[in-house]
Amino acid sequence: MTTVIVIAIYLGLLLGLALFSKTLFRGTSKDYFVASHSIGPFMLLMSVFGTTMTAFALVGSTGKAFERGIGTYGLMASSSGLIHAACFLLIGIKLWAIGKRYGYVTQIQYFRDRFETKAFGYLLFPILVLLVIPYLLIGIIGAGKTIAGVTGAKITPKGTIPGVFPEWTDNGAIPPWFTGLVISAVVLTYIFAGGSRAAAWANTFQTIVFMIMGVLAFYLISDRLGGLGAAIEQAKDSHKVRTLSEGGEIGVSHWTFLSYMFIPLSVGMFPHLFQHWLTAKSAKSFKLTVVAHPICIAIVWVPCVLIGIWATGLFDSGIPSGAILAKTVGVLVKDPVIVGLVTAGILAAIMSSLDSQFLCLGTMFTNDIVLHRAKKEYSDKQILFMARGFIVAIVVLTYIVALLLYERSVFDLAIWCFSGFAALTPLVIAALYWKRATKVGAYSCVIAVFISWLTFFAMAGFGGEYFVFGGIVPAAIMWFIGAGAMIIGSLVSQPPSEKTLTKFF
Repeated sequence: MTTVIVIAIYLGLLLGLALFSKTLFRGTSKDYFVASHSIGPFMLLMSVFGTTMTAFALVGSTGKAFERGIGTYGLMASSSGLIHAACFLLIGIKLWAIGKRYGYVTQIQYFRDRFETKAFGYLLFPILVLLVIPYLLIGIIGAGKTIAGVTGAKITPKGTIPGVFPEWTDNGAIPPWFTGLVISAVVLTYIFAGGSRAAAWANTFQTIVFMIMGVLAFYLISDRLGGLGAAIEQAKDSHKVRTLSEGGEIGVSHWTFLSYMFIPLSVGMFPHLFQHWLTAKSAKSFKLTVVAHPICIAIVWVPCVLIGIWATGLFDSGIPSGAILAKTVGVLVKDPVIVGLVTAGILAAIMSSLDSQFLCLGTMFTNDIVLHRAKKEYSDKQILFMARGFIVAIVVLTYIVALLLYERSVFDLAIWCFSGFAALTPLVIAALYWKRATKVGAYSCVIAVFISWLTFFAMAGFGGEYFVFGGIVPAAIMWFIGAGAMIIGSLVSQPPSEKTLTKFF
């Protein structure tokens, strides 16, 4: 029960921060959507890093390492550090400059003007929403699995440790529906309070919390296992190497390792990252993010993957992968206060991405759908009401779907989300760097990527792990499909007008 109280106190502190951020809110729609371009270097780093390190990083990576071994680190973390930084430098800064110059608050506003087509937004908006939904799902699902793992009954060599609430469920765990409800309500509260400014403050606080707690969990677990050497020794030998096992269940093939490098490109098309980029005070604010982001990734991913490897010597393979981190902490770290703090750190990572995603969907709906065709001027109060209303609708939808897909792998669901956005990066690269890119190329790219994504997603059983041609992830195939469609479509159509080229180049 002490663990639950610690978690509740943390959530209370977060709500207190929301009330504080509300005092800084200027009451305008611009401040709600992009914080009036006032976020400095440190908060930009924390908000950008926090929104990319989700349940996928803490819950998903540990579970995947438990399943497939040490190669999990190479799949995402090793390449993400470099590719994310490159995207921030080559895409983020240019989009920030264009957005600030012309008053854009969403990607679609930029693409509409760059490709000279107002209808393009009506195609891209539902696709972006569809791709963000899995990202939202992993947050709700990851939170549910984490709390269930911490509060549920645990089987140890000394016997069974009873769950916290035996009257609620069979194993005494807090049910996922309740966890999801609380997390959604907390995130909604501070998003309603101050929009992107509140998200930046909350993300800064939560990113610091989950980084410190991640390192603390790593130290405590390794200490309980007898130190780093002893922890590695008791892990299963099959999970200590990166090479693929005979049956393919453990390890990573060379083609899988190489093709996974396409997935981190997704940050170039994340709508919530676009919104975070626009909050920057100046281009200089990006310097710290570009340099420190790879270091922060290593600080989070190395402990999580190693904990997953160590857990192979503690638990049977039948345990749900999403609960590995929470169960390992719960079994080895006896102090309920420490368990509560570490669990709060996991929830911090989850909520630091949920808020940005919810906010970006409300921003896109309001600016790209409602205001784009509006025949009258809306007040800031009306604009904020519409944005918040759509956010509530998305939260309710996400909550319901998360309960239905609760048994899905957090890691695999995230990969499908990332794959779709990664496959769309030829769109933004061409828009920024290729003068010959046209609206026909843009339409062709988006449609080709969407059809291929749906096809592969269905072939994977709607969210499972899937490879083609002996281990290549679909993201790599879809990226080349999107790039090819963009190039061919642009070359067979009329080039953009001189007015557009002068405006953006």
